[in-house]
Amino acid sequence: MKATVGILPPMEEAKTTRKVILSGMQPTNDLTIGQYCGALRNWVDLQHEYDSLFCVVDLHAITVRQEPAKLRRRTLDVAAMYIAAGIDPAVSTLFVQSHVPEHTQLSWILTCLTGFGECSRMTQFKDKSAMHADNVNVGLFTYPILMAADILIYNADLVPVGEDQRQHLELTRNLAERFNFHYSPTFTVPEPFIPKVGAKIMSLQEPEKKMSKSDPNERATIFMVDTDDAIRSKVKRAVTDSGTDIVYDEKRAGVANLMTLYSITTGKTTAEIEKEFSGLGYAEFKEAVGEAIVAFLGPVRQRYTELRADEDALRATLRQGAEAARERARKVLRKVYKKTGFVEF
Repeated sequence: MKATVGILPPMEEAKTTRKVILSGMQPTNDLTIGQYCGALRNWVDLQHEYDSLFCVVDLHAITVRQEPAKLRRRTLDVAAMYIAAGIDPAVSTLFVQSHVPEHTQLSWILTCLTGFGECSRMTQFKDKSAMHADNVNVGLFTYPILMAADILIYNADLVPVGEDQRQHLELTRNLAERFNFHYSPTFTVPEPFIPKVGAKIMSLQEPEKKMSKSDPNERATIFMVDTDDAIRSKVKRAVTDSGTDIVYDEKRAGVANLMTLYSITTGKTTAEIEKEFSGLGYAEFKEAVGEAIVAFLGPVRQRYTELRADEDALRATLRQGAEAARERARKVLRKVYKKTGFVEF
């Protein structure tokens, strides 16, 4: 039986009384358990408190070379995973970034307000240029301006950001204030939204660094779409240390990371975990962690599989989301064009 996605008319009256929040993820690979626990689960809660817009940021993804077929597939994969994780298209506006051309239209105007030095100071540009030395393109340089356009085109009040994006949000705030100063108040100056602190999930192979979807060692990362056997295998091969007891100690990063995963997936406290595995070794502990993750991700993966099996319904949901987003974006862009001095089309 094909999966269907519930679609309801937008609740305009309710939306006007709530602050606007915007966030998105790049479709550069499958989403990880770290992204699910660190961001997606928070979004699910936020959508009921805020006027929420969630997009798949495919335009940002091409600052690094992508295979076209994979990019198309992963864009739909990420959108389906949003819904499987609990993002409700009847409550939130869910869309693909490239389906709303107003993002790039506003980006050009903001580009002309941005100083060269402002972009050249961006730490992420320096880092990514070093990582992709064979493709240091202008899009990578102006990435933060497109991000600013993503935010300002909806007059978002709040933007969930991690440390790596704080500098970009500060540029967004500067550009909003600059446009407002030169042309009259138009944009909301967004504030960073600091979500409730979730446990950081580290690499299974290098537990001193954060789990990453771009890690070349696939054994280091648990993806949301991993099979049960793949999850068990990755946990079984996870790096620990030469000790034997299951005790939380940040100096023992591998064991601490597995305990964090077990805590997230079972709801048990560190003390309860230590008591449960007192006198047992790593083999028994890893087996339990693997089974807990399998049970935790199973329902989401099943829902995801159902959604991806009915691509027409998924595309229809994204189309409706893009139409709703464009209706909002057009109103803002129309004001911006008029104030900038463009002749009305």
